[in-house]
Parts: sequence; structure tokens; C-alpha cells
Amino acid sequence: MSRRDRARRHTRYFLDWARSAAPVHLGAEVDMRGVEAHRAAARAAGSPTSVVSYLLYAAGRVLARHPEANAVAVGRVFPRTVRFDRVHAKLAVDTGGGPAGGTGGERRVHTAVLHDVDRLPLAELQRLVEHHRDDHTDGSADAARLLARLPAPVGRLAFRAAMARTSRRPELLGTVAVSSLGHRRVDTFDAFGGTAVTLTAGRIKQHPTPVLRLGLTFDHRVIDGAAAADVLDELVHLLEACDAALPGGWDDPRLRLGDGPADPPDRSGGALAPVRQGLP
Repeated sequence: MSRRDRARRHTRYFLDWARSAAPVHLGAEVDMRGVEAHRAAARAAGSPTSVVSYLLYAAGRVLARHPEANAVAVGRVFPRTVRFDRVHAKLAVDTGGGPAGGTGGERRVHTAVLHDVDRLPLAELQRLVEHHRDDHTDGSADAARLLARLPAPVGRLAFRAAMARTSRRPELLGTVAVSSLGHRRVDTFDAFGGTAVTLTAGRIKQHPTPVLRLGLTFDHRVIDGAAAADVLDELVHLLEACDAALPGGWDDPRLRLGDGPADPPDRSGGALAPVRQGLP
């Protein structure tokens, strides 16, 4: 068996395990004028910021507001849903393989789990994205290498045993998954990252105004379509509320996603409520 085949063993184990899920796909267009203006201001200040970092920021804040979507389905004979009180994001990272991967050599895609994305400012999320894109591996990469060394039947059992420990699931798979193919001519795609909610993003189409097609795949075992649609709507709402005049885009303490009176109104026609005390 080639080294490349061994390196993909953990992906095959994951796909085999994920067959029990019930993924359903949604999508919505996001007006990215605010994000693009903020990115331009950040570049001018010497702090270029990836679109993925904005997605992680929005995902963390919205999932924290929707604990029913920050959860996982467990059990077959006695199925139940387990909610998590922290939001960890599993990010698919492309390294190697020339310009698209950024480092040259053989292309490799690995995943990294970013902890507490609902509490981190945009600048820290960008630092973590750059850290993992530079191929600084973490425990998840070590686990993948271990699975690659094990005989296939043993590795498959080891993977399933790890997934059966619900308390470890956020550390291994995160509680929300984010994947982007925006570096290519991909407008939209669907994926399932093993979490109740998986977000996917392609390129930003620049005409006539910058628009991103944001995909959301939800596990129907965990939430229903109406709840998933609410999550997607709030993600779009928050991304469209990004303002180049504010530090971090949203870091003004008056601006947090909510359903109270407008203070101030955002571009999408919805409203932002004052932050509750104690929230990041």
C-alpha cells in the first residue's frame, strides 16, 4: 500500500462512520460588501484577513446563540442528542501542492480544531488560520498518523471507539465544521463534516456586487430544517453587518446579533441588539 493511500485511511474511516448521519443541504447568498471593505482596510493596515476567519467568527457567535445546533446525535438503539456548552470549529486546511496550498510539494488536506471560536476576536482567529495553513500540526494530525500506521481493521475500530466517547467529540471533530474552496472557481459545494452544522463557501463573485454563496449542511438527526434555516439566516445577517469602520468588523460592544430593537440597523434590513453582559 502506498504512503498516499495510508495517509487517507482516516478519511475513509470517517466516511464509513458518517454514513449513519442524515445530511440535508441549504444555501443562501451573502452580500459581502461589508466584509470586503473591512478586508481592504485590514490589508491597508498591514493585517490581511482571510474570508475563512470571518466565517469562523460568525459561526462561533451564531452557534453559541443556538445550542440546539451545537450538538450531536448519539446512540442507535436509544438515540438521543447531546448539547455542548463550548463552540469548537473544525477547519479543513489545504497545505502543499503549489499555489493553491501555498507551500509547494505534495498537496495535503488536514483538519484542525479551533477551540472556543465564539469567544475569540477576529484577529486571533486569523492568527490561528495562518498557523494551521503554515502546516503547524496539532493533536488531530498526530491521531491521523497513528491511524495510518495501524492495520486497517484495527484503525477502523479505533476510530469508532474514539467517536463513541461523546465527551471527546468536540476535541476531535469540533462542534461546527467550516470548509472553503474559495481559491478556485467554485461557486458552491456541499459537504458533511461530522457535526450538526457544516458551513461551506466557494469564491466571492465580484459582479455586479461581491456575493458569496454560503452553504449549510445540517444533520437532520439533530435539528430540523426550520432551526437550520434560522441558523443560516443569522449567519448571513451577521456577515452582512460587518462594518469597515469598526475594529475587527464587529468588535464594537454595541454590535451583537440579536432580535431586539435596532441599535444600529444593519445593511440587510434586520436588527442588531445590544450585547448582554458577560458575553464576549
